[in-house]
Order: sequence, then structure tokens, then C-alpha cells
Amino acid sequence: MADLKYKPVPHDHKEFLAKARTRKGFAEAYDALELEYQVVSQMLRARSRAGLTQDAVAERMGTTKSAISRLESAGKHAPSLATLKRYASAVGCELQVKLVRQKTT
Repeated sequence: MADLKYKPVPHDHKEFLAKARTRKGFAEAYDALELEYQVVSQMLRARSRAGLTQDAVAERMGTTKSAISRLESAGKHAPSLATLKRYASAVGCELQVKLVRQKTT
């Protein structure tokens, strides 16, 4: 079996965003995908807390590492609730979805 020990790669997301927001059109495109980025961020944190690699999650879900990579890429893939539930279970979590009333201005 492959070495499935999680080894995080250092990344300063705030620094990355600050630099990227200086590019024309980035802020609008990023803001349009806010919900997707929030979901992906939660997925990555859950996988990190579980100490799992993409390979390990894929093995637990009965899929491939490339499928997990696509799943963890905001804006490129719209996973079903069933897939999100399987991912959550694979990283030792449960999926919760809620609808929140919009703020009126």
C-alpha cells in the first residue's frame, strides 16, 4: 500500500489573494465563486484535520485521486449532495446543509 501520510504544503492564502486581487477581473470572478470557495475550504480543512491525503480519501470513497482533486477545485466541478456526503464520511465528518434567509438592505 502507498504511503498515505499527510504532508501539508505551506501556503499563505491571504497573501495569495492580496496579490491576485490586483489583477484585472480577478475580484469579480473570485466573488462570484464565494460559496464554492467556502465549501472547498471546509473540505480541505476537514481532510487536513483527518490527516489524510487525496489518495487516502479516494481509497475510502472508492474513487481516484484525480476525482478528489477535481472535487477540491472550486469552480471546476459541481458535486452532488451524495458525493459531498461520501467525502464528509471519508474524512470523518457529516455533511450539514442549511438555507439562511437573505439579508435585506
